[in-house]
Amino acid sequence: MAISRSCLALAMLVVAGILAFSGERAWAVNCDNDIIGLATKCKKFVAKEGAIEKPSNDCCAVVKKANVPCLCSHVTKQIEDLISMEKVFYVAKSCGKKVAHGTKCGSYTVPPS
Repeated sequence: MAISRSCLALAMLVVAGILAFSGERAWAVNCDNDIIGLATKCKKFVAKEGAIEKPSNDCCAVVKKANVPCLCSHVTKQIEDLISMEKVFYVAKSCGKKVAHGTKCGSYTVPPS
């Protein structure tokens, strides 16, 4: 696979953040495909650098299918160093992924709307 470690980490955080916001129950223990999809389709929308930007339709398609509990279980400090959790929350909301406030993803806790 040609995905760099930083892209994979970014994807994991994106997915984790999005899933955390949705409040969904875990339905699978392996979310590798979610991580890869987020890394390839959403990384520019959650990167720490740059302004907040509306996510693409391709990014939202991945976000809507993501397994939030699984992704959040993979969020580490290293991943959080690469992406903006505020942007993750924005992407999730923009894509219509329901968010449960108080959900924990890595060290981030989803704030009330």
